[in-house]
Amino acid sequence: MSSEPLPASELSPKPENGANGENGDSVSKKAAKKEAAKQEKLRRRQEQEEAAAAARAQSDEPADPLAGNYGDLPLIELQSMKIADVKNWTEVGALTKALKDQKVQIRGRAQTIRAVGKNMAFLVVREKGFTVQCVATVQPEIVSRQMVKYVAALSRESVIDIEGVVSVPEQPIKGASQQVEVQVRKLYCVSRAAVLPINVEDAARSDAEIERASQAGEQLVRVNQDTRLNNRVIDIRTPANQGIFRIQSHVGLIFRQFLLSEGFFEIHSPKLIAGSSEGGASVFKLDYKGQPACLAQSPQLAKQMAICGDFGRIFEIGPVFRAEDSFTHRHLCEFTGLDIEMELKWNYFEVMDVVDKLFVTMFDYLHKNCEKELEAVRRQYPFEPLKYLPETLRLTFAEGVQMLKDAGVEVDPMGDLNTEAERKLGQLVLEKYGTEFYILHRYPLAVRPFYTMPCYDNQEYSNSFDVFIRGEEIISGAQRIHVPEFLAERAEARGIDVKTISTYIDSFRYGAPLHGGFGVGLERVVMLFCGLNNIRKTSLFPRDPLRLAP
Repeated sequence: MSSEPLPASELSPKPENGANGENGDSVSKKAAKKEAAKQEKLRRRQEQEEAAAAARAQSDEPADPLAGNYGDLPLIELQSMKIADVKNWTEVGALTKALKDQKVQIRGRAQTIRAVGKNMAFLVVREKGFTVQCVATVQPEIVSRQMVKYVAALSRESVIDIEGVVSVPEQPIKGASQQVEVQVRKLYCVSRAAVLPINVEDAARSDAEIERASQAGEQLVRVNQDTRLNNRVIDIRTPANQGIFRIQSHVGLIFRQFLLSEGFFEIHSPKLIAGSSEGGASVFKLDYKGQPACLAQSPQLAKQMAICGDFGRIFEIGPVFRAEDSFTHRHLCEFTGLDIEMELKWNYFEVMDVVDKLFVTMFDYLHKNCEKELEAVRRQYPFEPLKYLPETLRLTFAEGVQMLKDAGVEVDPMGDLNTEAERKLGQLVLEKYGTEFYILHRYPLAVRPFYTMPCYDNQEYSNSFDVFIRGEEIISGAQRIHVPEFLAERAEARGIDVKTISTYIDSFRYGAPLHGGFGVGLERVVMLFCGLNNIRKTSLFPRDPLRLAP
């Protein structure tokens, strides 16, 4: 998911799901119709449950003198009616044996509920991926039988408040992350969940767990990708997804902190532009007050203009839009771009030096500071830790091509590498050099954007590079052309209307420093670092050729 354009061989690959053109529309309509029917069934089921609950409320059951200790909180109490001391609340993740016999107040979701007769109910409460077992047991003047009945009737995923006392059971607790129990004294429902279209525990299962159950004769629910994405709000509650998006947050944090420490500063470029920023037809076109416009394919032109404005070293974190009909595991129509641009003294190797230090620092940080998140991901999606070197390996494109040829893979020495060739080269590099993270540079000029600087010694090659993780490209970068006449010539040769980028080219007419930079997709970095098989797992609400909601 780099900010550089995709290779021509990947602009319109064969859809993995067999959907494109009219067939894709047909599949999409059928899926939408099926989903609508499913939602209508859930709505009717919810109405029936609500009617049954109302009937139970009107029964002749005697009034409970302890009714004030439980129940649904009325809306008025939730409209910022109270001023509370947040210090009185304890996060589920902070519940440890050190709090034994202490009174605590927690808020979370009722993940599972299990009644044991009429006098006891167990429930597991989840908050931010951590879980704790809570027990409501009938006790005089504290917990009534009606309260236990109320707890047992809660719907899963409802948001609840609990006041209770921490206890430490003799036996380890297998169904929760925290090795303590909370003896419930008071319980209030803040927000009651409707009938769930998918269960969190089903969505959290690994393929291995489902396979083991199948071999034992037990049929477990497998939640497919479309169902997950159609119900993304529930899907992202799973421990693995909680881990994925916290890791993603750390990647953005380290990207920003490292570059700030290296003398970069952050800019924010426009996403509405007059013409293509990369060339080609893969742009989302729109009407801008009567003028033709499009969504930016990258901040490329703006960040180069910022360098011409004497910003020296800049970076940006922001949305990037690509209109290709790419039905692959690693392409999206919208993703988060991590981009840098910097002045050069003499050589584009200076940009590769930043890449090297930045990503080694990032990988070291994630291994050290995200152990719990990585383990949560690994439980559902097993993967091996990324192999990388303290100093990143650099190979020329020609060297990479030769390695492939030596292995019997035929590739065009002046063309780009397709997905299969990239993966094969990744295997060869791992076997020979012991790393899954490396840089391939000095690409053929013909496969790079119009603004890429040619090599001084051979005009068929360019001062450019790609970076790979686990055999897949994540970064494209290069030295840029800073001579306006040469830039215009290269743009015209690529079929770009120079008028649409005239302000960009003009910015180089007033003295332009030597400069270079790169772009990387946030979602792709996380996907490959965590060894995941689809980029939609690392996009909060993915946008691909068939998905615009939720």
